[in-house]
Amino acid sequence: MKLTEGSVVRGMVTFALPIFFSNLFQQLYNAADSLIVGKFIGGNALAAVGSSASLIFLLTGFVNGMSMGAGVIIARHFGARDHDRLKKSIHTTTILGLLLGLFLSVGGVIVSPLLLKLMGTPSDVINNSIIYFRVYFTGCLSVVMYNCGSSILQSIGDSKHPMMYLITASIINVLLDLFFIGYLKKGVGYAALATVISQTVSAFLVFRRLYIEGKGGKEYGLYFKDLRIDNDELKKIVKQGFPSGMQNSMISIANVVVQSNINSFGSIAMAGCASYSKVEGFAFLPVTCFALGLATFVSQNIGANKMDRVKKGIKFGCLASMSLSAVIGLLLIKFSPFIIGLFSNEAEVIAYGVRECHVAPYFYALLAFSHCSAGILRGLGKPVIPMVIMLSVWCLFRITYITITIKFINVIEVIFWAYPITWTISSILFLYTLKKLFFKSY
Repeated sequence: MKLTEGSVVRGMVTFALPIFFSNLFQQLYNAADSLIVGKFIGGNALAAVGSSASLIFLLTGFVNGMSMGAGVIIARHFGARDHDRLKKSIHTTTILGLLLGLFLSVGGVIVSPLLLKLMGTPSDVINNSIIYFRVYFTGCLSVVMYNCGSSILQSIGDSKHPMMYLITASIINVLLDLFFIGYLKKGVGYAALATVISQTVSAFLVFRRLYIEGKGGKEYGLYFKDLRIDNDELKKIVKQGFPSGMQNSMISIANVVVQSNINSFGSIAMAGCASYSKVEGFAFLPVTCFALGLATFVSQNIGANKMDRVKKGIKFGCLASMSLSAVIGLLLIKFSPFIIGLFSNEAEVIAYGVRECHVAPYFYALLAFSHCSAGILRGLGKPVIPMVIMLSVWCLFRITYITITIKFINVIEVIFWAYPITWTISSILFLYTLKKLFFKSY
């Protein structure tokens, strides 16, 4: 789908909606992991699975950033109708994904026990956590390859097929969770196995689609005979993707520090905050879909040299994402006891989740603006700027704030406030940057 022609609003919505539903189903099956584990195994198992997000993203964030960088380069070539470079970028991205996926699978299995200990994971949780992570990272290659394949398809405007494959994976994951944990009464390792199997299916489907497109003679298809690294395209991908990858990894380190501080309040607090994190993922839906949509939209139209469309797309994407995020935040605040209660029957666990729900959701619109701004700047070919802003604010400032403040005010709300404070600061910096860099330059 070419985003360089037709109605800007219709094009953005048509492209963003499948991403929205993809992420919705991904959140549903992530939440299903925690919900089923919490109900059938208990609070400690819920803490082990639910607290996994920060560590998983720490190890996979760099690869996801590289995938986003590759997507921007592919979208630029697609918008410019440079078919030769487009083909080289796609095949280089595929090989790069295979290499990074293999490295991550081996590295994740080896280092996850050490990282869990460094995070101060409580003794009543750590054994389940190690089992979960080792099974998950055994199949991490599939996660990486799905992200690479879906990034390729989305960059050429096809967000529908990745949505279909992710929905398929979500259904498989939930059914396997119910079978392994609900019926067979297995432990948390089988929750990770269900995720690995479902992600393997989605990775197979997305590359099968690219292969079919190649058989049909499409310029963005996958041709096994052309699977090699092109040095020029690799340099472009690394230049575009490395800052985003570093940004993801470093922010993940900050989130691991946050999780470590949550761990210090015990397994009940871990389970409550883990429940909230699964719910919060739904608030990220409009954030993610428009941030990815803006990066692709801007990059394609930059390639086609259509700057008026770029400006219109930026204004609509930011407004839509911020508005939807604000509404989701208000709904979450209002219904937080019921929603958190879906994940656990324990009153103390629910109480911690509700306490967090009464802080961050008020500021979801600022979270949306920051992510959309980062997507815009990546689409403009300036990934270093969001990297610097987010590393300075979401990483260094966030860690400093928590480390110092928690010593004087030892309550968990100090940790909860780390996110709204840093979202506010980054939004101010992004607004200043976009006004100065883009709207005055074009």
